[in-house]
Amino acid sequence: HLTNTHLNVCILQYVFLSPHSENTLFGMGNPLLDISAVVDKDFLDKFGLKPNDQILAEDKHKALFDEIVKRNKVEYHAGGSTQNSVKIAQWMIQKPHKVATFFGCIGTDHFGKILKKKAEEAHVDAHYYEQNEEPTGTCAACITGDNRSLVANLAAANCYKKEKHLDLDSNWELVKKAKVYYIAGFFLTVSPESIVKVAKHASDNNKIFCMNLSAPFISQFFKEPLMKVMPYVDILFGNETEAATFASVLGFGTDDIAEIAKKTQNLPKENMKRQRVVVFTQGKDDTVATKVTMFPVLDIDQNHIVDTNGAGDAFVGGFLSALIQEHALEECIRAGHYAANVIIRRAGCTFPEKPDYQ
Repeated sequence: HLTNTHLNVCILQYVFLSPHSENTLFGMGNPLLDISAVVDKDFLDKFGLKPNDQILAEDKHKALFDEIVKRNKVEYHAGGSTQNSVKIAQWMIQKPHKVATFFGCIGTDHFGKILKKKAEEAHVDAHYYEQNEEPTGTCAACITGDNRSLVANLAAANCYKKEKHLDLDSNWELVKKAKVYYIAGFFLTVSPESIVKVAKHASDNNKIFCMNLSAPFISQFFKEPLMKVMPYVDILFGNETEAATFASVLGFGTDDIAEIAKKTQNLPKENMKRQRVVVFTQGKDDTVATKVTMFPVLDIDQNHIVDTNGAGDAFVGGFLSALIQEHALEECIRAGHYAANVIIRRAGCTFPEKPDYQ
């Protein structure tokens, strides 16, 4: 969601938590194995791809994932929106390892093994639900020059089963260990009942539940499950396009992003001990949150921007890393700005070995 150079942020309140340890942050979502490779125009043409685009795989793209591995030198990364954010939060924290837990569904296949290895290398405590009906979800990044054509095949990510994974005692114990929860809106298309169970636990125990609007189609086509979760949401993220669509679907009667943030903050809420915080990014324009204190982001030369994909996930990851370390909310925003600034200088949602952040 964060694609910008001069972002500012407004802040609502301070949030304090007990010190972070293993499994303090819990994420659940659609795990994808990111497969990046430099390809030629012929490869794009063969699969009907545009040089700079993001699409869901159709039948004609199914062979692409094997072919890109056979024909090119590839890089693998643990991906998917929520997994990206918890991975970046773990990177920002560094130690202890396994501060972040992640649940999602993968296949019992070669790509699944690689994804598990990559999550382990990122020091994320990933507990995947493994099934053999669908292959592990993948996202191919086909790089030509400065362009990236992204093709996502959700596959196994769509197969998460609450009763076969989340409800297991050993897995639910990991949920209970957490103090902060983050789930991107994309998971509403897969297992809304899992989201409600986690969100209700957070609310009932005065923990912090965070969510992301993720994409305009979530508000448009998954309004009912989204609004079932909303009463439990303590911190809501989104960008200006997602915010405007959300407002339109709910009949707010305004396209002013600050006004939408206020109206969203005032939607019904279960746990009244925590006032909802709403953070809407607007590209290079001011980020709007639910009280007006402005914080500029790090400046960046436009020539240093390599790839804005994953910048929104990075912003959330940086934010969460500070949130679980007892920092005030404005420090959470500063950490989010830093993480996004690092990610947009690199191809894909990748980062150096250690953050240079104080």
